[in-house]
Amino acid sequence: MTLLSRFFIFSAFLWLFFLTACSTMYYSGLEKIGIPKRDVLVHRVEKARDTQEETKEQFKSALEQFTAVTNFRGGDLEAVYNKLNNEYEASVAKAEEVSDRIAAIEDVSQALFTEWEQEITQYSNAALKSSSQQKLTATRAHYKQLISTMKTAEAKIQPVLTVFKDQVMFLKHNLNAQAVASLKGELGTLQSDVSSLIASMEKSINEANAFISTMEK
Repeated sequence: MTLLSRFFIFSAFLWLFFLTACSTMYYSGLEKIGIPKRDVLVHRVEKARDTQEETKEQFKSALEQFTAVTNFRGGDLEAVYNKLNNEYEASVAKAEEVSDRIAAIEDVSQALFTEWEQEITQYSNAALKSSSQQKLTATRAHYKQLISTMKTAEAKIQPVLTVFKDQVMFLKHNLNAQAVASLKGELGTLQSDVSSLIASMEKSINEANAFISTMEK
């Protein structure tokens, strides 16, 4: 292994350690003011759910604008392109927000489950220990289902963005009927991909609501 490779590995380790330390301090600080990790997790799932709802609507809007371009019958094509590009950029921003929300959920869930496991070992009452273990097992299973559903929906975003990006770039440099015809050729695929994305988002939103309901009992 080269010296440069070792340097990058060491740097990555330090960065990971720094992030972990920061998260630990952050959650510790929240608990000192009466906000446990459980509440943080619920809050972040709520934020992720809301972001997914917004993302779903954004991609609907982008598809509508894409469809409007394919129906272009004359006028200022550059203005039409600008609207489509704005929708694309807004969609990219929402996609990044979805990823950030999921990462935030994963971070606090790991901290919560680690703490929960450690606390279970400290019980002296066997009945309470068993009850807590069962609750942890059920919560973790529900969480895995939630995060899997969220990531499935997230994975369907990129294919849509790829098509949007290709067509927006092509239209940017070819403001003519040929470019509009190219968009028409992709419309069917895009409609199908967006419909699949929206369905996955709705499933994820429903899963988030179910998880929140369980955690608040």
